[in-house]
Amino acid sequence: MISREVPGAAAARFPPAAVPGRGRGWYRIDLHVHSDLSVGADLTPEQVVAEVLARGLDGFASTEHNTADGHGRWASAGTELLVILGQEVVTGTGHWLALGVEPGQVIGSDYRARDAVVGGHVQRVRDGGGLCVVAHPFAPYPEGLFGFAYSQFDAVEVWNGQWSSGLAWQADNETAVADWGRRLIADVECGAWLPAVGGSDAHLAGQVAAPHTVVRADSLATSDVLAGVRAGHAWIAGSAQVGLRVSASCDGATAELGERLRTGGSDVVVRVQVIGVPAGTVTWHTDRGIACRADLPSTGTASTEWTTTAAESALVRVEIRHPDQKMAALTNPIILT
Repeated sequence: MISREVPGAAAARFPPAAVPGRGRGWYRIDLHVHSDLSVGADLTPEQVVAEVLARGLDGFASTEHNTADGHGRWASAGTELLVILGQEVVTGTGHWLALGVEPGQVIGSDYRARDAVVGGHVQRVRDGGGLCVVAHPFAPYPEGLFGFAYSQFDAVEVWNGQWSSGLAWQADNETAVADWGRRLIADVECGAWLPAVGGSDAHLAGQVAAPHTVVRADSLATSDVLAGVRAGHAWIAGSAQVGLRVSASCDGATAELGERLRTGGSDVVVRVQVIGVPAGTVTWHTDRGIACRADLPSTGTASTEWTTTAAESALVRVEIRHPDQKMAALTNPIILT
């Protein structure tokens, strides 16, 4: 199956690619959402939009299974929400998200890793300015375990749906994060690393936004949001009640998520400001594993810091967990040199 355009797509009413009047900032986007066009989903477009608004998001990606039929169904989103047109590409050896595709564009899916054709489909998405994301790489069903090379993609969905449950289709998010974290160490040294994202994979009522990706973008536009994800200027939140800011400072210079801080050998202070995680735990992770741990107060709001050097830590990323050890938030790294 080759990528193709849907006949008559130009006549459909598609959502705008930008929300006017929204400049540089941090935007909450659910990058993996289904409506009733996808198998196992029963949400109408109006229900999806209502949940996105109720949960305090700025936008979402429409990612139906192997179809673009939903691209023209989002009139209810109005001009206040960003709707990123996309597709969940369901192949024989794993799923991936094509985000920022052209209106009506369908991405080919009838292949497996052994066919060695996925790279062409990925490149076509990129040629149109889109982003390609490894989806739930450790899902427990036959085509859910991701069999393609990560290096062919732009980001990895390390947190899919609720963190853990007894559901038969529950993605193994703990393994996905650990696997990404191990790959990150080598990838940073090679100069090309894949950012982490999260998406609800919502199919049913009450699932939207848990989790979602918080992205630093120059505007609330598809192109800018995807650029922010591509650069790693992002963290993952379990809900909109969780707030987080992470920065690293040295000799008057400051870096945020996805950025590189040149330290000149001086001490680096990594500051974490968090809200919405009562009695939780903050952990700082480096290329040497967990380097520091701090407990959050019962209010769930705190500012804490840890000091390191580039010699000790090639990178720093942060995880915030609830008292039951379920994830509340996790970040992309800051690179120290």
